Amino acid sequence: MAHDSTTPLPQPFGSDFQTDPYSVFAQLREKGSAHRIALPDGSPVWLVTHECDVRRGLADPRFSVDKQRSGSGFKGFSLPPALDANLLNMDADDHLRLRRLVAQGFTPRHVDGMRSHIQRAVDTFLHQLLKRMDTDGQADLVAEFAKPLPLKVIGDLFVVPAEEQGQFSEWISGMLAPTSRQDLIQTIGSIHRYLVDLLARRRANPGDDILSGLIAARDETDQLTEDELVSLTFLILGAASENVQHQISNAMVTLLDHPDQLSELRGKPELLPAAIEELLRYAHPNLSAIRRFPTEPVDIGGVHIPAGDTVLFSLASAHRDPARYPQPDRFDMHRADKGHLALGHGLHYCLGAALARTQLTLALDALLRLLPGMRLASAPEDVRWTTTFRFRAPRELTVVLDPGSPTATP
Repeated sequence: MAHDSTTPLPQPFGSDFQTDPYSVFAQLREKGSAHRIALPDGSPVWLVTHECDVRRGLADPRFSVDKQRSGSGFKGFSLPPALDANLLNMDADDHLRLRRLVAQGFTPRHVDGMRSHIQRAVDTFLHQLLKRMDTDGQADLVAEFAKPLPLKVIGDLFVVPAEEQGQFSEWISGMLAPTSRQDLIQTIGSIHRYLVDLLARRRANPGDDILSGLIAARDETDQLTEDELVSLTFLILGAASENVQHQISNAMVTLLDHPDQLSELRGKPELLPAAIEELLRYAHPNLSAIRRFPTEPVDIGGVHIPAGDTVLFSLASAHRDPARYPQPDRFDMHRADKGHLALGHGLHYCLGAALARTQLTLALDALLRLLPGMRLASAPEDVRWTTTFRFRAPRELTVVLDPGSPTATP
């Protein structure tokens, strides 16, 4: 079944979506798997909602991430070439070529060697959170803990000066949720100029770090272009910090909203790995995977999708699909089916999956173990969210400690 091009495309990302995107996805799933819709900027896309089709599509080589394959007027971010030549726009050989250059720094073995460094960062920002609570009686868990933690971890891995990490984080946040098109253009320009300057400084003073290794791969062995070097740096610094920040925030909202399971988890910390996998399914911030473009006509759920059209595989819809998960809208850390798509599937499986899981594990362990009296300052339904078709995360997360509750020094 093909879409009638004369019919106005529905735009599902309105006020109902802002309030509860999962209900909107549920309504779409009931009507079928593939839906021709319009993004907020008017771009036409196909949104795929059934878990089986999302899982198959993410691993199907006929779906390219290369924007040169787009034939449907895809807009996306107005990125300069030096920020666009990254893994999210590359297929097969080029993707694997760049991935191999940085993969060694993100293997489970290498990440395990970073645990003590990550733990020190967790302790630093937990102390900062406690200090703010002691001073003000409450604190924003996002600003004091969830946001600075992953930025410091990845920033230190790339040896980004500590005093520059905060500004870079603000630029990334502004790019993902811009207030206007002009602000978006200015923010992207600032990011580009900063990365060019950072690379110039590291070229002048190389060290034993991932970024210096990438520069050497560019300058000494010509394994990547200058644009690829800048873009790869942009992708890793931005994605690695922003995604973990949002996952920590979403996880804490979920746990604090489920006191029975939270209490059990505090009493049985050995359940934390299982809880994290369920949190990645239930509360993953990325609502959709990176857009893709079929290299040939494909059929999904009885719907014909032409080559070159933009396709969004909805992770959030897949993770709440009752055909895969019994009672999918229920958070259940004892859920038998631990499979999810939060960290990708197929060629584009998340390069930093081990690093993300380690940060999430150490962060949640510290928050739950050392702050047993922490709770939301207001009702969960009063939490203010940033919700776009791409992601959903709290803008802030004000928490307090119950009077007289014990705390431990990190």
